Amino acid sequence: MASRQDATSASSNSELRVYNTLTRQKEAFQPLHPPRVGIYLCGPTVYKPSHIGHMVGPVIFDAIKRYLSYTGYEVTFVINITDVDDKLIQESVARNMSMDALAEEMIQDYHHNLAAMGIDTIDHFPRATTHIDEILQFIQTLIEKGFAYAADGDVYFDVSQDADYGKLSRRSLDAMKGEGGEMGAQKRSPADFALWKAAKSGEPSWDSPWGPGRPGWHIECSAMSRRYLGESFDIHGGGLDLVFPHHENEIAQSECCHGAPQAKYWMHNGLVQASHEVGKVGGRHTREIAAGDQEAQEAGKMGKSKGASAFRDLLQRHTPESIRFFILSTHYRSPIDFSEERIRQVATGLDAFHQFIKRYRRVTGTAFYEVSFAARRAESTSLPEDDAIFEQVQTHRMRFLTAMDDDFNTGGAVGELFDLLRTLNRFIDEHKLDGNAKGDEEKLSQLRLATGVFRELTAVLGLFREEASAAEQPEEGLVEGLMQLIISMRADARQRKDFSTADKIRDGLKNLGVELQDHAQGTDWSRG
Repeated sequence: MASRQDATSASSNSELRVYNTLTRQKEAFQPLHPPRVGIYLCGPTVYKPSHIGHMVGPVIFDAIKRYLSYTGYEVTFVINITDVDDKLIQESVARNMSMDALAEEMIQDYHHNLAAMGIDTIDHFPRATTHIDEILQFIQTLIEKGFAYAADGDVYFDVSQDADYGKLSRRSLDAMKGEGGEMGAQKRSPADFALWKAAKSGEPSWDSPWGPGRPGWHIECSAMSRRYLGESFDIHGGGLDLVFPHHENEIAQSECCHGAPQAKYWMHNGLVQASHEVGKVGGRHTREIAAGDQEAQEAGKMGKSKGASAFRDLLQRHTPESIRFFILSTHYRSPIDFSEERIRQVATGLDAFHQFIKRYRRVTGTAFYEVSFAARRAESTSLPEDDAIFEQVQTHRMRFLTAMDDDFNTGGAVGELFDLLRTLNRFIDEHKLDGNAKGDEEKLSQLRLATGVFRELTAVLGLFREEASAAEQPEEGLVEGLMQLIISMRADARQRKDFSTADKIRDGLKNLGVELQDHAQGTDWSRG
């Protein structure tokens, strides 16, 4: 094994660079209190079932936490739940149920989808309604410091008192708009935003020094991030559409309250674009939208109003692994061109990995999922330098890490996994390990070591962590069952020496894009 180093040393030697929306450039990642790292990701407003857009951020930041932990950091990961909001109230009225009951139903849906996607690295799920005391305290401090004012039961943040307001979105005050409507007349400036909203008849409310009411959207995250990560923490994440007004207002509230930066690095993932929007978004081709181009990405953003179906329904048609692989195949700051056909294409690419997993068991007699691997970068297996296979594997590993160190470039890392997979398959072919009942024990030992590195890297992205049961594979599970039935029928035909029928099955499958691979242990299949 390679020499070990403690977490602090591993962290300080990291070459990781992160794109910071605040500075518009990549910066060396240097946590405030190494080896500890705090991450806060803005979660959903739970008034409707989750859709694909709600899973993008959690998948990305789950992979980011895994990589930071692998690198040697001790990471605390927080995703909040907004369970009081105008949309929630309106939907609960429409469904003739309490806001709390609706929120609980949607939270359970959200948690179900996260679990299905293998997102299990989140440490805290704070809800706005369970942190009212922290929110009230936060607002009171802003009033006492002269950054907020009460008006007829409402409380507003006074943007004129914050000289840095607009620094994240880089918008001038003239370009910013407040909430307007009934609240507009009570504001000192149209850009002022609500911290506390006076209760309307029949709406849920809490007691406060300014009268019964409920918190504004932005103040929830300032209060909850402070509660779990402190006044200043390392990474604040969210979709690109949250840069303004949500994150701009969070910064104003938090930094005026504490006199210190809220977060050191602001990271924003690209938005999901419907494939039929390609070429129509803002008069530009979606694929050419630059990472960070908020206006263009929001124009084509996929949401409930643009046909995004419930995520549970999507899981009935595609495996969680296919969806996760689809999301991670694009750099997180780029727009995600979504269609179910693209997920099916990704599933085809995944077949190559699953074929190797089957092949590994066939060749070695042991399961891929039982291969031991290093959980930390500093503990990765030291490969001998005098063998070509190990030299190639080490090259792939370093390129994978280089991609991840470059602003968590999961797309580049996934590409390197494909290259590593080809190297492993080529090694098996060159040494005729597949179909050789005895095998070359030295070569098998090399294959086991090399596959350990492969497992190490895929685990960093949360891929191929455990074997999925047929029940967890909707369409794919049915297809696998049907294929095994067809393969069995072909085998029976060959045993009866009915080669005409056997060939007809094989050729028919080939015309459908399915290749059969015969070997000593049986027959496997893959999409062509």
